[in-house]
Amino acid sequence: MAQTLRKKCLISIQKLARISAADEYGMVNCVSCDKRMSWKDCDGGHYISKGSSSYWALEIENVHPQCKGCNAFGMSKGSAEGQYTLWMIDWYGEDFVRQMHEDKRKIKKLYTADYKEMLEEFTRLIKYHEDRLCHI
Repeated sequence: MAQTLRKKCLISIQKLARISAADEYGMVNCVSCDKRMSWKDCDGGHYISKGSSSYWALEIENVHPQCKGCNAFGMSKGSAEGQYTLWMIDWYGEDFVRQMHEDKRKIKKLYTADYKEMLEEFTRLIKYHEDRLCHI
């Protein structure tokens, strides 16, 4: 059950990252290439890969709008990772980004109750942003 809830949380945090970054027209910019698109057409890209860090996988500071090209291939085979790093430093500051890298190997053990609580919070915040953007 915890694995299913974790997957739902990952989907929800990616949606939350996209919709919460949308302007009043529902538009976002890719943090890696600055491409402008609807929040519905982009990915919620993890700065520190969700598969490599249980500590950061479900933290909103680690997930931001990325176009599908940058998220899919740019992070591993292109320049998207470097551009994402520069964006993160501009947005959060170098100290925070350094701390993220230091913490990425930490283990964060979450239980079913933790995932349920997260999912409720993500769902509440997504609903808020859906209401905020309902006019488009």
